[in-house]
Amino acid sequence: MTDTKGQILGFVRDRYPQAEITESQDIFALGFVNSLFAMELVMFVEKTFGVTIPNDELRIDNFRTATSMSDLVTRLLAEPAVA
Repeated sequence: MTDTKGQILGFVRDRYPQAEITESQDIFALGFVNSLFAMELVMFVEKTFGVTIPNDELRIDNFRTATSMSDLVTRLLAEPAVA
């Protein structure tokens, strides 16, 4: 598991310590995400990894799993900064 996935999974697990959530489980399908927590996830990812998530990337599929969020961060970090 990459450090990015680990940090994201840790954030979700801290919020739901009673749940056994893995990096590939769909946290939306499991019922853990409401609109407030979805925004917290976006803010956590942006602040923790120093990225800005563009509107076109604010899709549910990018936030379903720790793996998909980690992949999003990897993509955003690989893109050249827009001046």
